[in-house]
Amino acid sequence: MGITKSEIFSPQQNELANFARVLGHPARIAILEHLFKINTCVCGDLVKEIGLAQPTISQHLKELKTIGLIKGEIAGTRVCYCIDEENWKEMRAILSTFLHQSLPEPDCC
Repeated sequence: MGITKSEIFSPQQNELANFARVLGHPARIAILEHLFKINTCVCGDLVKEIGLAQPTISQHLKELKTIGLIKGEIAGTRVCYCIDEENWKEMRAILSTFLHQSLPEPDCC
C-alpha cells in the first residue's frame, strides 16, 4: 500500500477523510444507530444486537472511540459506551459544511 501523504492536505481535509473512513463500515453505522436508539450507555450487549463476534465488535468500537465519536467508561469488568455528544456535533458540522457546498453552474462535461 502506498503512502497517503496526508501532510500535503489541510487539517480539515484529513479530519473529514478520517470521519468518512470510520463511517465507511456498516457495522460501525449499526453500532452508532443502536447507541442513538437506546439513548444511554451500552455495556456489552452489542454482540447480540449487531450479530458479530465480540472481537469484531471490539475492533469497531476501538475505531469509533479513537476518532472520538463514542466514549467509554469502565464499569467493573466491562466497558460501557455512549455517543460523545460534543465530538458528534463537531463531526456533523464538518460534514454539513462539506455536503452543503453549492454546485457551480456547469461549464464542462
